[in-house]
Amino acid sequence: MSETNESIKVLSEDETWALLSTASFGRVAVSIAGQPEIFPVNYVAHARSVTFRTAEGTKLFGLTANEKVAFEVDHYTATEGWSIVAKGTAHALETEAEIAEAEQLPLNSWIASVKRHYVRIDVHELSGRRFIFGDDPDPEIDAS
Repeated sequence: MSETNESIKVLSEDETWALLSTASFGRVAVSIAGQPEIFPVNYVAHARSVTFRTAEGTKLFGLTANEKVAFEVDHYTATEGWSIVAKGTAHALETEAEIAEAEQLPLNSWIASVKRHYVRIDVHELSGRRFIFGDDPDPEIDAS
């Protein structure tokens, strides 16, 4: 755990996973036909991976065509916030055992829609930061 300054704290891996487990909404970034795309998803962080449901369509196709993804989640209040970026490999769950395990997770969609596919991101790189909000420093004082 190192601090870049008083307002930004780099989180340890355990702290980052703990925060990731408290949220349920994030964004998955994929590359489709050489173009970046970002999709909002409801997710569960479980067993050092991220799992979400999706319907057939662009998102699922993108994950199938290019399994390397980034996943981002953040949270903030009036006084502080945090941001987490995970990079990893996504794959659609296909075996009965994988799907049965995913069905036990509390994956709740924000909208009523049929999402028959489960996707798991095996996280290979994880970074997290906590921010303390405040007024901008006086540039005259910090110029020295």
